[in-house]
Amino acid sequence: QVQLVESGGGLVQAGGSLRLSCAASGSIFSIGFMGWYRQAPGKQRELVATITSGGRGNYADSVKGRFTISRDNAKNSMYLQMNSLKPEDTGVYYCKGRVVITTPVSSESDYWGQGTQVTVSS
Repeated sequence: QVQLVESGGGLVQAGGSLRLSCAASGSIFSIGFMGWYRQAPGKQRELVATITSGGRGNYADSVKGRFTISRDNAKNSMYLQMNSLKPEDTGVYYCKGRVVITTPVSSESDYWGQGTQVTVSS
């Protein structure tokens, strides 16, 4: 079975920084697309940033210039460096990965982590 586990969330003042990590484990053959999403209270989950297996990042307009997405394919991990945080960045941050497994059968599926809370105080 495949698991994605986020870490690094917490409480920070506006203007501060946090670095989120997402570690994938299990019977993984490869991971293609990966992304960070967030969900604020009472709002729908939204895309924050995505990254291809080759390392090309793409960002929501609201975080461009402040957040940086990266990954380490050898470690099946992904990161989100968040700088100049704002109260509106508050929410639960989830990682998602498109994972290829080969046992028991070859398949490609999207997996989600359980989320990590980020709270930015004003």
